[in-house]
Amino acid sequence: MAEIQRCPWCGDDPLYVAYHDEEWGVPEHDDQRLFEFLILEGVQAGLSWLTVLKKRAHYREVFDGFDPERVARYDQRKIEQLLQDPGIIRNRRKVEAAVTNARAFLDLVDEHGDFDAWLWSFVDGEPVTNHFRRMDEIPAETETSRRLSRELKKRGFSFVGPTMIYAFMQATGMVNDHLVDCFRHAECRELS
Repeated sequence: MAEIQRCPWCGDDPLYVAYHDEEWGVPEHDDQRLFEFLILEGVQAGLSWLTVLKKRAHYREVFDGFDPERVARYDQRKIEQLLQDPGIIRNRRKVEAAVTNARAFLDLVDEHGDFDAWLWSFVDGEPVTNHFRRMDEIPAETETSRRLSRELKKRGFSFVGPTMIYAFMQATGMVNDHLVDCFRHAECRELS
């Protein structure tokens, strides 16, 4: 029986493999899940995604399931409480950014009706399917991620640089960057 081909970045950690096989590159259209990915990608800045994945369940618990309406109401006392929690990345700027981003998210939803339609308009509502053969072909950012980053920053979001936004786009299936020999490349392409 042939071994399954995966993108090499997921290695052999079971949590990372499951994330690669089940989530990464799958088109996401649920506003709350998109908000979760946006916050977690910001948390990941300067760290490995595996570090964040290992803490994701606890993040969901202490950040009220990433409900943007609840996170937007966090006050300084709640922020200080979160900064004492060893189960999350205790970086003040990142915790405060989650609250700021929740408020900006709600403002954007008030203006546009939902985050999903606004976000996916940057790729004309369809995932961009790339056909990379090697990891070194995958860009760190694109013109689309730069444009989306600028728009988010204009609307008050933080921790949304173009590299982070490109990782967000990959994670949420706006971009299919599975390598062409990875078994998920074709599967994710079929999901569009």
